[in-house]
Amino acid sequence: MGDITAADLAKKFQVLFGATPKIYRAPGRVNLIGEHTDYNDGFVMPAAIEFYTWIAIAPRQDRKLLVHSTNFLESAEIDLESDEPRPRNHWSDYVFGVAVMLQRAGHHLRGASLLVHGEVPIGSGLSSSAAIEVATGFALLEASRLTVHRVELAKLCQRAENDFVGARCGIMDQFISCCGRAGHALVLDCRSLDYRPLPLPGEVSLVICNTMVKHELASGEYNTRRAECEEGVRLLSRFLPQLRALRDVSLQDLKKYSAHLPEAIFKRCRHVLSENSRVTEAAAALECADLSMFGRLMHDSHVSLRDDYQVSCAELDLMVELAEKFPGVFGARMTGGGFGGCTINMVANESVAEFQRHVASAYEKSTSLVPRIFATTAAEGVAEVLR
Repeated sequence: MGDITAADLAKKFQVLFGATPKIYRAPGRVNLIGEHTDYNDGFVMPAAIEFYTWIAIAPRQDRKLLVHSTNFLESAEIDLESDEPRPRNHWSDYVFGVAVMLQRAGHHLRGASLLVHGEVPIGSGLSSSAAIEVATGFALLEASRLTVHRVELAKLCQRAENDFVGARCGIMDQFISCCGRAGHALVLDCRSLDYRPLPLPGEVSLVICNTMVKHELASGEYNTRRAECEEGVRLLSRFLPQLRALRDVSLQDLKKYSAHLPEAIFKRCRHVLSENSRVTEAAAALECADLSMFGRLMHDSHVSLRDDYQVSCAELDLMVELAEKFPGVFGARMTGGGFGGCTINMVANESVAEFQRHVASAYEKSTSLVPRIFATTAAEGVAEVLR
């Protein structure tokens, strides 16, 4: 799946920095079901995918981090001794933000030279940001001979994106990039961070369809949805005083107090509550290999995201519609924040090649856009890559 090898990256690093590096990589992710539930203390079912951010790293004698991106063909530098490093609204914020959060958590980092290469398509909803954060954090800790539990690393990477970069993401993306298991999805409780791996059936492939669009309102609307959920919690807590997050509300209570919620807030809450239920049902379906039920839940998830959460778009809806009509497809839905990006499809292995041809052709005919469609298996979380 990748477009680079560890040996390639090591050679580039040697030319740039004159040293022999160690190589690490962290995966992007796809979310099978459980969208916009993670920041509501809910349930999600992600899988790591075979698209990675790679980092080559070697320690330096000073306490500077010097980072170069093969994607942007740019370098950036930060001094770890700096009193209060500030974000620059630059791709390097993802790297430096993680370093800042590690140091604030009491982990004394060595200076290092880093070469970053990203395979996860930016803006596709496959979590390129978490992949670079987790790869960076893991590499910096290893180079400094420090050990941090993977769950703790996920929390620190999330904090970097929330507090340094300024994107209010939940924990799911960083968690799966840290803790992914090959051949498995994870069912994750985003409050307790308890999780369990679920083996994916060998007879199906995960097929990702990139619509090749990302509407401009995506990031702003994401933060708006978070605010709407928080407003729902505020309004409902007048009647449910123990309420901490939408996770704590039942559908019965939501209906009971619906007259006290603006229509948009009610819809946002209804999506989150119904989506949490769908994740639980989907886990049970997967455990007994009921792919038909799993597919129905994926369909219902997409409808809820489209109608109640209102984060889909014409291109995503078309991609799902085309997929659901194709023989051998068990389920299809948008994945990620929405307003473009990708759909995730559960497709019988023997149907994958024809599915790719058919959906690509029909989508291009309707939109004049050429989609990227690829099959993947569930991958391992962050790790060193030996040459």
